[in-house]
Amino acid sequence: MSDATLNTLPEGPNIKGKLSRDDIIMRAGMGVIALYLVVTMVFPLYAMLSKSFSTYQFDLATYELQVSDEEGNFSGEILNPLNLNATLGIYGDDDMITGSDGRLPLTKLFPDFSFRSTVKYKIRNKVEGGRFLVGSTLHTELDWLELDSNTFRRAQIRPVKATGFGNFINYFSTPALFNSIKNSLFIAVISTIVTVSLAFWFAYALNRSCMRFKGFFRLVAMAPILVPSLLPGIALVYLFGNQGMIKELLFGASIYGPIGIVIGSVFFTFPHAFLIISTALAISDARLYEAAVSLRASPWRTFWTVTIPGARYGLISAAFVVFNLVITDFGLPKVIGGQFNVLAVDIYKQVIGQQNFEMGAVVSVVLVIPAILAFGIDRMVQSKQVALLSARSVPYQPTPSAKMDGIFLAYCTGVALFVLGMLAVCQFAALIKFWPYDLNLSLNNYQFDKMDGGGWASYFNSIKLGLITAVVGTSIVFFGAYLVEKSNGFRIGRALFQMFAMLPMAIPGMVLGLAYIFFFNNPANPLNAVYGTMAILVICTVTHFYTVSHLTAVTALKQMDREFESVSASLKQPTLKLFGRVTVPVCLPSILDISIYLFVNAMTTVSAVVFLYSPKTTLASIAVLNMDDAGDVAPAAAMGMMIFYTNAAARIIHLIASRGILKRTQAWRTQ
Repeated sequence: MSDATLNTLPEGPNIKGKLSRDDIIMRAGMGVIALYLVVTMVFPLYAMLSKSFSTYQFDLATYELQVSDEEGNFSGEILNPLNLNATLGIYGDDDMITGSDGRLPLTKLFPDFSFRSTVKYKIRNKVEGGRFLVGSTLHTELDWLELDSNTFRRAQIRPVKATGFGNFINYFSTPALFNSIKNSLFIAVISTIVTVSLAFWFAYALNRSCMRFKGFFRLVAMAPILVPSLLPGIALVYLFGNQGMIKELLFGASIYGPIGIVIGSVFFTFPHAFLIISTALAISDARLYEAAVSLRASPWRTFWTVTIPGARYGLISAAFVVFNLVITDFGLPKVIGGQFNVLAVDIYKQVIGQQNFEMGAVVSVVLVIPAILAFGIDRMVQSKQVALLSARSVPYQPTPSAKMDGIFLAYCTGVALFVLGMLAVCQFAALIKFWPYDLNLSLNNYQFDKMDGGGWASYFNSIKLGLITAVVGTSIVFFGAYLVEKSNGFRIGRALFQMFAMLPMAIPGMVLGLAYIFFFNNPANPLNAVYGTMAILVICTVTHFYTVSHLTAVTALKQMDREFESVSASLKQPTLKLFGRVTVPVCLPSILDISIYLFVNAMTTVSAVVFLYSPKTTLASIAVLNMDDAGDVAPAAAMGMMIFYTNAAARIIHLIASRGILKRTQAWRTQ
């Protein structure tokens, strides 16, 4: 057959390969985990967004009233509350705007009202949708309701729900609330600059010098990650508070406000910045430095033309991570912020203090905006990152320098003293009987059952939460990452799954917790049964810390060649069998890292669970907050240190167990 004949043959239909049983199982599994993320992330956020646009306002025109004479005869005219209020000027426009639980007493519209009077009153809803309360009974009917004077004093109008930007207009027109945006951005920017600068030189010292005790300094740098963010606030109170040990060092300035928040933020965000920057500095090509030397570039010029450009992506990523952590943190500004309001604390005040859930939702939406922007810019910058090492690269080895090594050792010692000093102050506070009057050592502050906060039960609840989160969360995260990474085809579905998996990192814990109230506390929701139980705390914690765990799992799975799946298919072995016998053992180091990451964060998280715990599920981190609120600062420090020691012990157990398990499962790596 000639080429011309071949060219004139009609094209056949596109033939799609038939999905195998394994493909169907993997796509179904991916769909189940994606549904979990939709239910635990997307739906609650949608409920919160809807709540922020829900406005409630009293509509006096929808009711009618009638007043009897002294004998109880209703012969007078029918009164409209709107006209009464227009005549008397009792309620202004601001009084008409309220929350979902707002109530407006009717007796104020009658200046001569007396509950002892023999006069009777009638009230009814003029149109459908009107609602009024008499005591605790809600009336929506259109019929007249006759009440005596004593009962009428308990008559209250309920607001009408509408949709609009009223809550946002109210928020931005309130100077005190709007000022929180400026305060939050100011604190986040200053803390980011200070933290990234300190972390860069600390990481530089550990990666680009030959100083001693690198292992010790690396260990100290990671210590703040084991404590809740409230703990540095307590330490600063003991150091620089009104009765602080060294309050004179502030030269009359107050630690309660931006100074305290910035110092505490630097403490608890330092390990995150250090890890990212250290990873960036650990990857470098020695040939670039050799070229700089051959061109007779000064060390300072080499630093700005070689070192900084090579680490720029790490620096940018560290900056956005720190910015996100600071602007969304609730615990630290709650403890030491004083009258310096920030967005996260405003959410807490609106919801817990004023029961204004609509305004809490508005502040949450405002808080999400900078968090999502920071996350989006970070991802965009990372997508432009290129490989810094090639097959011909030569690993950089620092050369000894007595002068520079001494300077870096002194610097790292200073940072280590800052970290250890904060922890030591908290431990000191936990052992002192009554600061500053009785400095004798005692374990009285560990008698948590005598304090507010839930007692020792809170501590054991946190351990329970940490263990369940580690087991359940690791299983969900790793299996989901495996499905999305090793599935064949299904590009759109995998892309959607990746989008859902990345979303939790951009959502502040405080916002997620409030969203769970709106979604799971709805009686119409079939999942309402989990509200107030340990289950919702586990769900919230796993979802909140899903993204980092997912990225860790995907990174490990990318190191496994797809030939494993090809060989398994050629041998007609089920994919799940390959997953259990090959993938899990090979990726066990990452699986263990994910589990300890989830455990530690479950022990220290405050913002994500502060709205969701019940009297039976109080947590240690929440107990620290509640005890500090009640004035039991020393017991709060004691509980904070218990969290630290528990996480430290978990890290040690994780390290010991990892060595034993990995020796049996990772022997192939040394062959």
